[in-house]
Amino acid sequence: MASAADQMAQSISLAKFAKATDLKKRLWFTIGALIVFRLLSYVPLPGVDPTALGLLSQKTTGGVLDFFNTFSGGSLSRMSLIALGVMPYITASIVVQLATSLSPQLAAIKKEGESGRKKLNQYTRYGTVLLTAIQGYFIAVGLETLGASQGIQAVIEPGMTFRIAAVISLIGGTMFLMWLGEQITSRGIGNGVSLIIMAGIVAHLPTTLVNLLEGGRTGSIDPVRLIGIIVAVVVLILFICFMERAQRRILIQYPKRATQRGMQADRSHLPLKINTAGVIPPIFASSLLLMPLTISQFAGQRVAGESRWGDFIISLNQYLQHGSPVYMLLYGAGIIFFSFFYTAVVFNPEETADNLKRYGGFIPGIRPGKNTETYLDYVLTRITVIGAAYLTIICLLPEYLVSALQIPFYLGGTSLLIVVNVTMDTVTQIQSHLLAHQYGDLIKKAKLKGGRLR
Repeated sequence: MASAADQMAQSISLAKFAKATDLKKRLWFTIGALIVFRLLSYVPLPGVDPTALGLLSQKTTGGVLDFFNTFSGGSLSRMSLIALGVMPYITASIVVQLATSLSPQLAAIKKEGESGRKKLNQYTRYGTVLLTAIQGYFIAVGLETLGASQGIQAVIEPGMTFRIAAVISLIGGTMFLMWLGEQITSRGIGNGVSLIIMAGIVAHLPTTLVNLLEGGRTGSIDPVRLIGIIVAVVVLILFICFMERAQRRILIQYPKRATQRGMQADRSHLPLKINTAGVIPPIFASSLLLMPLTISQFAGQRVAGESRWGDFIISLNQYLQHGSPVYMLLYGAGIIFFSFFYTAVVFNPEETADNLKRYGGFIPGIRPGKNTETYLDYVLTRITVIGAAYLTIICLLPEYLVSALQIPFYLGGTSLLIVVNVTMDTVTQIQSHLLAHQYGDLIKKAKLKGGRLR
């Protein structure tokens, strides 16, 4: 039998939007922030020739930069102010979280509550500036020699002035996106950073679909293969939705209490998602992998043929091309690692066991305390193995098939996973806001009725 909250959630319809003023403000703010993000992706770096850069981007397609370009919504190919997107911020947050797990000093700061969280956020911002400066410098150096072999110069006046201006501009663009994501989280709907990444992917989606359909029209893609791609994408989306909703529900029982029907025991369930980490592991893994690859890609253009070091960088870029076995291996290992790491960050079996013991709850057949903690850790580890395998298959199998079959379809499993997952989270956030608004109306009505009875 459904609870009152479930019944009320089912009764929510689009008609409730008209009355939910706060929700409409949040939606409009989120849409406006994403529009600003898209407009910034068309503002080029100072000193870059957009026409020459457009010609070069058409001739140098392929590789890991296409994957990065999809995440940034085309900002990298246009070399806009936000060419690096939010990836440096994500990488810095990974480093801070890993350092918190390894350093007792940072762990003590984390336990300080809100003040500790602000300190760690400040460290993350400092790390974002540092990483953006490093990536920005190598990008600026690479841009100066980009297209030299083809007689095209992307930078109008190469030199230290251009490099400094490019680095400052990229730092400003990334920090603005970081701030914009925080504003979407607090004043909008959902996780702002995830929404920005999803907006970049969705912005690239029409071009991908047009290229795919154009290939079917011109005959470069077999019609049977085209239909197979469409069916595979639909099946993949349905599978992602199913796995994101999958849970392992653990029965929790509370002591018996006296009711009108006699002594009854309260029962509830502790839901553990199969994919507890959500979309974070692919984003973290791709962020850590894309940062050194971006540096080596642009640095290789600068030192190509000048020394053995330049030849080594070029060979490294070839081995780590998007879809290559080495890239797939590193990407899969990163997804598996961050699945377990982020699950451990999100869910603490020891804290959950202590809370159950404090309120008198227990798992039938398991003693409260240490035994409950061990059991929860055992169950969580087993379902995380399934979740990590699911994420790895979703992110790598489509990439392998696209690379092996030579299909010009760049919306891989990672992009689909992010779009579907963030969309589901956003819909859940909207439903929770509508539910809160509905409860608020009921409380107001109850107060009015109480006042009349007086």
